[in-house]
Amino acid sequence: MALDRYVITGKQRLEGRIRVSGAKNSSLPLLAATVLAEGTSTLLGIPELVDITHMIEVLKHLGCRVVRQDKAMHINAGGLEACEVDEGLMRQMRASNLILGPLLARYGRVKISRPGGCAIGSRPMDQHIKGLQLLGVKVKEKHGYIEAWTDHLQGADVYLDVPSVGATENIMMAAVLAKGITVLRNAAREPEIVDLQNLLNKMGAKVRGAGMDVLRIDGVERLHPAEHTVIPDRIEAGTHMIAAVMTEGDVVIENIVPEHLEPVIAKIRQAGAHVTLLDDSVRVQQWGRIRGVDLKTMPYPGFPTDMQPQFMAMLSCVEGTSIITETIFENRFQHVDELRRMGAQITVEGRTSVIRGVETLEGAFVEASDLRAGAALFLAALAAEDVTVLEKIDYIDRGYENLEQKYRQLGAKILRIHQEG
Repeated sequence: MALDRYVITGKQRLEGRIRVSGAKNSSLPLLAATVLAEGTSTLLGIPELVDITHMIEVLKHLGCRVVRQDKAMHINAGGLEACEVDEGLMRQMRASNLILGPLLARYGRVKISRPGGCAIGSRPMDQHIKGLQLLGVKVKEKHGYIEAWTDHLQGADVYLDVPSVGATENIMMAAVLAKGITVLRNAAREPEIVDLQNLLNKMGAKVRGAGMDVLRIDGVERLHPAEHTVIPDRIEAGTHMIAAVMTEGDVVIENIVPEHLEPVIAKIRQAGAHVTLLDDSVRVQQWGRIRGVDLKTMPYPGFPTDMQPQFMAMLSCVEGTSIITETIFENRFQHVDELRRMGAQITVEGRTSVIRGVETLEGAFVEASDLRAGAALFLAALAAEDVTVLEKIDYIDRGYENLEQKYRQLGAKILRIHQEG
């Protein structure tokens, strides 16, 4: 197993242009959705990430043929032959549970092991299962496996207790081939849901309402393959914006959808940074220190939990005190101890953290505990005095494509050291 690390020399001003890759959190459900149609669908802009590789392994295990040509991914689901995903594949990535809905719609049965645990908090499957049961699916949970089957899917009125992104996606993908109409209430509103709706409709589905909290899905008999370009990754874009601020830089971030970044842009501006919106790019400039801001994570369109750790890194070296309240995941302050090693002054009580800005962070040996914690420590290292050694960067590889190459072009001093574990 590779145990790569970054050696980062901080205090390098970032300048130039950086291009955002396709959204990981959109690519995974889009890949799962290709199972719904016989023939070859083509997805453009799918990033080369560890999680994407795992999803492709799941699809191949099911009998799909997957070919990548540059940024085009061709998925032929015509030879789909398996309805069971083994435990090893499921444990590599939580999002592999997104094949539940498509396989039930296409074949009427599926068996998967419960997805692996998650470092930042529990992500229960209960909303997925409840919604699918309302569509006529029978579910048996035994020995860590979920077995589901149905004679036919029937449209239904489904209310989610919480606006779960994964449950919304799974129920959407099952309902497109159900008989009759499905109304999904308290649905997640993330841009990734809209992206999935757009692909499904290109495949011949009838889905309306994505981006709002009520979705209406008119079931159709069959879907056909389609071609679709994934949306840009809004979390990657937000991470680059903070990097520009923390290094007092001048960076143009290309390939963004400004509307997807509204809460992030608002908070960065509130902190005193200069943000200029262009058509599909944004310029972030900063001179001197910014000031503290308070923020609270909320489901979309609120402030994204996936940006909270990166903001904490930024707020560690501002003027004044900031308060962050995390409402989504119960264990999403695992980066705090590592930021403290770099000189940050942070106290945590329950789901609230108080950050007292320091003059500057200091280089240290730190390690990532999850994807966004890794991003936060990467950002802190860019702004810190001296050298930081960041361990366990395989977490960062799960969500950021070609990170060191992109940042070297902006002037960052980053060395990736590869070692076998």
